[in-house]
Amino acid sequence: MFGGGPDQCRVDSAPAPDTGGTITGQDDLEPLDAVGACHSGNDGRMAAGTERHWFEELADHMGPAYLRYAFTKGTRAEIDELLRRVPLRDGARVLDVGCGPGRHAHELGRRGFVVHGVDISEAFVDLAGVDAPGGVTFAAMDARTMKFDGEFDLVLSVCQGAFGLSGGPAAGRSLDPDRQILERMGRAVRPGGHVVFTAFNAYLQVANLLDGNEFDAERGVHCEVTEVRDPSGAAKEVELWTTCFTPRELRLLCELAGLSIESMTAAEPGNWTDFPPDGNFPELLVIARREG
Repeated sequence: MFGGGPDQCRVDSAPAPDTGGTITGQDDLEPLDAVGACHSGNDGRMAAGTERHWFEELADHMGPAYLRYAFTKGTRAEIDELLRRVPLRDGARVLDVGCGPGRHAHELGRRGFVVHGVDISEAFVDLAGVDAPGGVTFAAMDARTMKFDGEFDLVLSVCQGAFGLSGGPAAGRSLDPDRQILERMGRAVRPGGHVVFTAFNAYLQVANLLDGNEFDAERGVHCEVTEVRDPSGAAKEVELWTTCFTPRELRLLCELAGLSIESMTAAEPGNWTDFPPDGNFPELLVIARREG
């Protein structure tokens, strides 16, 4: 859902010329600086255990204004690169996990693929359904409890879809909820099919920790307090909790999920490079295949 550098919800860079989103012709939101500090427990650890995922409140406030952030502007370029690396047959079935307002699902649908998008935010699912291309459907769903079994040719979770957003208050007592999400994604794709996802780069995140932000080294979770805006421009202070990974951790998680990694490269929104992982790009792009 969110992509970018150490301060995920800021709009520091100029948007790419193509939008590829469901809403166009709007001015980009101005950069938003982190404010305040994350809330921690008495022992200094991040708070845990909430009934409602922290992202739902954020999505409720932003609504369609989400698509005005610069990191959403590279949709077409990302899908172009996806299809270059993972060729799909006409009419292939795609699952978009953590689809947000549906920008990747819409773009894939316009290219003739059958897409089902799932997101924990009902507000975003409702927005995604507006003007959806034929063959593109959406449902409100927690990625940790998906029941799909070999139904898709490709499972996608990019620009911080569900993978990487289940830390902090959403994790409860689980040390590694993203393993559960990746395993569900691996089960949803047919044997031999692909799972493609991005993850925040832990090396870059730790090296660029901003004042007032917090990084839980035990869980690998970064928290920042920032402001997001609704369609009218009204600001709301929110906490963003994102789990960050090293390449080694992603390889181990894929192995546990029965996935064989075909490539892992450095990435940023709208720019999926062929460079190996490093400490300069904010994201890691993983292309893996289900074994069997």
